[in-house]
Amino acid sequence: MLRLCLPFALCLSALFLTPAQAAPGEITGVARVIDGDTLDVGDTRVRLFGIDAVERDQTCRHPTRGDWPCGRDVAQEVAFWLNGERLSCRPEDRDRYGRVVATCYLREADVGAVLVEAGLAFAYSKYSDRYETLQARALAAGRGLWTSVVVQPERFRRGTDPVVPAQAECRIKGNISSKGTRIYHLPGQEWYNRTRISPENGERWFCSEAEARRAGWRKARR
Repeated sequence: MLRLCLPFALCLSALFLTPAQAAPGEITGVARVIDGDTLDVGDTRVRLFGIDAVERDQTCRHPTRGDWPCGRDVAQEVAFWLNGERLSCRPEDRDRYGRVVATCYLREADVGAVLVEAGLAFAYSKYSDRYETLQARALAAGRGLWTSVVVQPERFRRGTDPVVPAQAECRIKGNISSKGTRIYHLPGQEWYNRTRISPENGERWFCSEAEARRAGWRKARR
């Protein structure tokens, strides 16, 4: 299991905040985690607003440790944090499956925000830009899912090839030559389109040149 960690400073600070009074229309109750973005809060099935989590049967690919059951591990991490906790949820919508789409709070901590900043879920920009800054922070810090090659959950549900970067900005190809030299290729360089990434051999995608250099790759000469 590739161990994931919630940002403990955020979680611990949330635990000592005074619970807010429930507003009219709010859903409150003890949480039971279904997967990384779906909870039962009391008797109500809730889909967290503005985030998208990897599916329970989804796998991710770490550049050195290989494939790992990221969907299962994320669900376990979220359950470890939230199962048995009392949440208050503010409904935003209802989805096609009949679930209430809501922003949920543990004390005063926004659950979706914590999960995105921990790298345990993605900002669901298709529906909201609320968590995009937190996602950028998780990406820059290499937290959680941002250590690995991950299919966006929506693409996974459509059956997309799993060997793709986690988001469109991560297009730099980190290739390992037959001599073991680590070389990264930028879009537009001569060998970019002909370079294939094999994560099982330690190759990987990068989101910036700085990230590639820090990991020990050098830029292709052409």
